Amino acid sequence: MSAAIDFIKEKSQGRAVSVGLILGSGLNDFAHHCIQDTLTIPYADIPGFPQSTAPGHKGNLIMGKVGDVPVVCMQGRFHKYEGYSMQEVTATVRLMADLGIKTLIVTNASGGINPDFNAGDLMLITDHVNRMGDNPLIGPVEEGCVRFPDMTHAYDRELIGIAEAAAARNGIALHKGVYVANPGPSFETPAEIRAYGRLGIDAVGMSTVPEVIYARSRGIRVLGISLISNKAAGLSGQLLTEEEVFEAATAAKDKIIGLLMEVLSNI
Repeated sequence: MSAAIDFIKEKSQGRAVSVGLILGSGLNDFAHHCIQDTLTIPYADIPGFPQSTAPGHKGNLIMGKVGDVPVVCMQGRFHKYEGYSMQEVTATVRLMADLGIKTLIVTNASGGINPDFNAGDLMLITDHVNRMGDNPLIGPVEEGCVRFPDMTHAYDRELIGIAEAAAARNGIALHKGVYVANPGPSFETPAEIRAYGRLGIDAVGMSTVPEVIYARSRGIRVLGISLISNKAAGLSGQLLTEEEVFEAATAAKDKIIGLLMEVLSNI
């Protein structure tokens, strides 16, 4: 990662950043509409950096400002189902941590398990369940990482409060709930969804949890936002497709962009 950091610092002429964002499936527009004074670096140009192959993930690092807040934004993430190791899956957070972020905002598109959730809804993640069968902290302890990070408040309570207040000011309806991460790429079975529902899980996806675990090991506070792209398997009577994800993201684009802008202006 040192070569990647040196490359970014040279390209950006040492720009400072305080907040990192990871944009999930279909949520690229935030970077185009809301970040000023931008520097865009394709992942393909960054030495030793993985390449995003997931649909809807552009694969760009964007540095700039949202208001007075210096940010680094990742247009696309890496998934275990792409064949990447957990160290590669968390490469975005490793890079942003080394650039100096203190706060991380992760977004994703997820399937709604809670019967009150509908496509286009937003959910603040309050906790998660790791069903990936792996952990990015397995192996030698990295410099700057805590060996056994406490995950009681993996999702920062102050940031959740800021997001709730921002949503209330702007008339944005928000759910709160627990997110479960599966490795994918197959969608879940109806039986799995029923089991998750009985465990008190509200939404399901294939990302985010490794990023949050690594961020917490580096002492970075985290806010997680899920866009509910569809009802999970067996809850709607319809088959699941990746097209649903992009349609839901497009429909909810203004809502999630508005929320992110408000949150960033109050951090």
